[in-house]
Amino acid sequence: MKKLLLLVLALIFTGIYQLEAQQDSGKIQIGDYTFTEVKIVPHTAVKDQHHSGTCWSFAGTSFLEAEVMRLGGPELNLSEMWSVRNAYEHRADSYVQLHGAFNFGPGGEPHQVMETLAERGMVPDVAYNGLTLGEDLPVHNEMDNVLEAFVKAIVENKNRKLSPVWMQAYNGILDAYLGEMPREFDFEGKTYTPVSFASEVLKINPGDYVEVTSYMNHEYFENFLLKIPDNWDYEMYYNLPMPSLINIIDFAISQGYTVAWAADVSDKFFNHKKGLALVPEKEWDEMSSGERDSVFVVPVKQKEITPEMRQEAYRNYSTTDDHSMHIIGMVKDQDGNTWYKVKNSWAADSNDFGGYFYVSQPYILLRTVALYVSKDVVPQGID
Repeated sequence: MKKLLLLVLALIFTGIYQLEAQQDSGKIQIGDYTFTEVKIVPHTAVKDQHHSGTCWSFAGTSFLEAEVMRLGGPELNLSEMWSVRNAYEHRADSYVQLHGAFNFGPGGEPHQVMETLAERGMVPDVAYNGLTLGEDLPVHNEMDNVLEAFVKAIVENKNRKLSPVWMQAYNGILDAYLGEMPREFDFEGKTYTPVSFASEVLKINPGDYVEVTSYMNHEYFENFLLKIPDNWDYEMYYNLPMPSLINIIDFAISQGYTVAWAADVSDKFFNHKKGLALVPEKEWDEMSSGERDSVFVVPVKQKEITPEMRQEAYRNYSTTDDHSMHIIGMVKDQDGNTWYKVKNSWAADSNDFGGYFYVSQPYILLRTVALYVSKDVVPQGID
């Protein structure tokens, strides 16, 4: 049955690799790399997570905004901090209930935005921007330190019994740093609650989305618990053969969907400033300084990634869950190789490409931790 499903998977996506860049599409020049746009899916503007560890919320919120547009809704600027606030509360509860044996911090995964939508609805950024400190952008270092110290103190308290008000006190800290969560708000001449705004304006069903990955130490075509620190809410991920990662992205973009992407960005060949992420055949440590610079200027042959290579990178920590981003388009280089345009959350002026960069297929295969997608772009017959 699994071989049959693999065959179906291959047939479904056969036509995707035949996509040719449209003659009137834009061209992007990065050194000697020439990228021609195949398809760019409508999405919202690049934002800046600034001094916060909330890339997961920026990626998940950007994905949500694009989904609203894909389904015929308006272009919205939704609140990243709404999901951050919700996650901080849940994370503190888990930390305390597990007596501190839990990963506490600002990190997370894109699916947690949809979980917030399901639990509390959603709000626009104008209703809850989380900027109570007089800053124009998120600055969370102090808040993160205070929150961590607080939950540690709750666990270590000498009373040996939790008070009934510790969460109320914890929320007081969040209110101070992020602002009180609105019960209702006005938006474009109408009053909403977070739940009514989600149902009447967004019209998104959180159950229509799934997180997929590919690892050999679990059965394919089954859900499993992905053991990474930022999956602190113990979400189950659907495991597929490695080629499915590319197939799903290609199919999604070709059909007007986008993809939230959790990946490793500590790889030396990830360079947001220079606009590229790739996997040359030669290892970084084997290159001279000139060779290291040239791979971002002169096209090089890239590795053929195997499932074994991908599994080993996960096992030995060379692939870790560093960052979440938003894949919004597909391009081809001058040799016909497919790359992907990625929207980052490091500000539009963080590089010369408006805050976007371009990632190769080998990098996707090697350094992807997971994809968050609509179930519509996962082949029929695979839940």
